[in-house]
Amino acid sequence: MNKDIILPEFYSIDLHSHLIPGIDDGSLNMEQSIQMVKTLKEMGFKKLITTPHIMSHKFPNNKDIILRGLDYLKNELVSNNIDIPIQAAAEYYYDEHFMELIEKKDLLTFGDNYVLFEFSYTTPVFGLEQVVYKLLSAGYKPILAHPERYSYFNSKLEKYHQLKDMGLLFQLNVNSLNNFYGKKVKIAAKYLVDRGLVDFIGSDTHRPNYLESLQKSLSLKEFKSIENKNRILNKYL
Repeated sequence: MNKDIILPEFYSIDLHSHLIPGIDDGSLNMEQSIQMVKTLKEMGFKKLITTPHIMSHKFPNNKDIILRGLDYLKNELVSNNIDIPIQAAAEYYYDEHFMELIEKKDLLTFGDNYVLFEFSYTTPVFGLEQVVYKLLSAGYKPILAHPERYSYFNSKLEKYHQLKDMGLLFQLNVNSLNNFYGKKVKIAAKYLVDRGLVDFIGSDTHRPNYLESLQKSLSLKEFKSIENKNRILNKYL
């Protein structure tokens, strides 16, 4: 770990990660979870909000599975003398199951009733205005995970303004500022930062290599410009 990098206060809380072992495409086992949490603490994070996938066709998680997994992880952190506050919400996939959970008001939230959700990276999404309206009407505050990564938006950058006008908040992946996800994603991330469209930032940590890249991303001038051009809300969670 690069000891020269100082984590800024506006990013003292990470709100997007996959640290609960064995329930999605994130941590493979408890040993890996412990390693990643330990590294995040050493980097200077004061609190972690981990967000396992809830994706009915691939990762059919629910509140009970996630909260049991969180308890398991927290107990192991205590056993390993790693003292950092950690809580869980979810990264919901936009599908029929998500719509049903909104109707039931049965979503895992964090902070001021925030809900993190995503959709397909390659297939354009339909009915987005309606789902945002449903979320807002139910009292939720919807955060779109990594908007820079959706190919049908990052190829037409002006569309991001339409999404913001709907009432969506944006969570940028810090690793999008380097070439971790590719050049088009990096260009879109810079566009969002430069135009003050970013509300939250996250690591989206799945495996240890994400944290190696994160440490490099934190030293980029693009990262350092985020706070100057955007009102980042992480520290209020």
